[in-house]
Amino acid sequence: MMLRADGPPPFRADHVGSLLRPAALRQAFRQHAENEIGDAAFARRQDECIHAVLRLQEEAGLKVVTDGEFRRGSYWGRFVERTDGFEIRPAVFKFRDDHGHEVAFTAPYAKAKVRRLQPLALDEFVFLRDATRLIPKITLPSPSTMHFYRCSDFADAKVYPNVEGFFADLAAVFREEMAALAQAGCRYIQLDEVAVALLCDPAIRAEVEAVGGEPDALVDLYIDAINRAVGACPPEVVVGVHMCRGNFRGHYLASGGYESVAERFFANTRVNHFLLEYDTARAGGFAPLRFVPGNKGVVLGLVSTKTPALESLDTLKRRVEEAARYVDLDRLAISPQCGFASTVAGNPLTEADERAKLRLVVEAANEIWR
Repeated sequence: MMLRADGPPPFRADHVGSLLRPAALRQAFRQHAENEIGDAAFARRQDECIHAVLRLQEEAGLKVVTDGEFRRGSYWGRFVERTDGFEIRPAVFKFRDDHGHEVAFTAPYAKAKVRRLQPLALDEFVFLRDATRLIPKITLPSPSTMHFYRCSDFADAKVYPNVEGFFADLAAVFREEMAALAQAGCRYIQLDEVAVALLCDPAIRAEVEAVGGEPDALVDLYIDAINRAVGACPPEVVVGVHMCRGNFRGHYLASGGYESVAERFFANTRVNHFLLEYDTARAGGFAPLRFVPGNKGVVLGLVSTKTPALESLDTLKRRVEEAARYVDLDRLAISPQCGFASTVAGNPLTEADERAKLRLVVEAANEIWR
């Protein structure tokens, strides 16, 4: 199947990438971290679990598949581990839920010049490519992931005295990885962009300003960073950007609709389509979609991965109709709002819940785009 790198999203039913790690895989992560099993045994366990999760996606009726991010501790962890120059430090922000519970997390910090010394996700793609007849998608953290979570204290000032030098080196890492993926046959890459979605939240913007940052300038910086990262992608590679408000054990980082960033982000980010969170009122309405150019598509994240409650088919159809007031139906698709497990721990759902939600996405797509 050839994908179009311009126009509608490549699939009417998509998903964001990460899937619940089975108990055997979570145990293997613990055993490997504690040196109870070696690299080879750990890789075999990952391989087995990836084959199983590919069957789950195929049985759900999806035409696009991922490896569930089963080789990663978190959606950005492997990228940082395999890129020379990074270490992990506490993040400035905290996850929270609707009950006010907060969870701290960690973030990348550049202690030295960042360089791609080894493949980052290429091995994930090669295994996936050879294990499925469906279209494999590879997810990568967006460039802003390496900067935003620590705001102004993102790197050693002696190494990177200005942000321009940091993002120039980071763009080179992305371009090299994407070129390798494309050469290996990858035709669908998704960047997970959290920072721009967070900058829609007045509370987050206030936190950024409190440490000397300029929220609007950051939005422009991150748009440019994405464009530089994908600038060398061959025309046959479809690139989508997932905008996320944070996803950790059912917690989130921010609230707020896309209105404050929509015109700049949708018009200026040089990608094929956007995968947008729209599962709760925290995401705001569909009106910002009026800024999506006619040559770009939108995947509506209407199914929640944060709760086991199963949405109704009628509700999904109605919400797609509402969105179609702003974007032609032909340029829309549907998905869960985020991954089911941005980290190994996963969200508070069962595999049965996950399977039901993926099937619902496919059923809704088949009903809406007959």
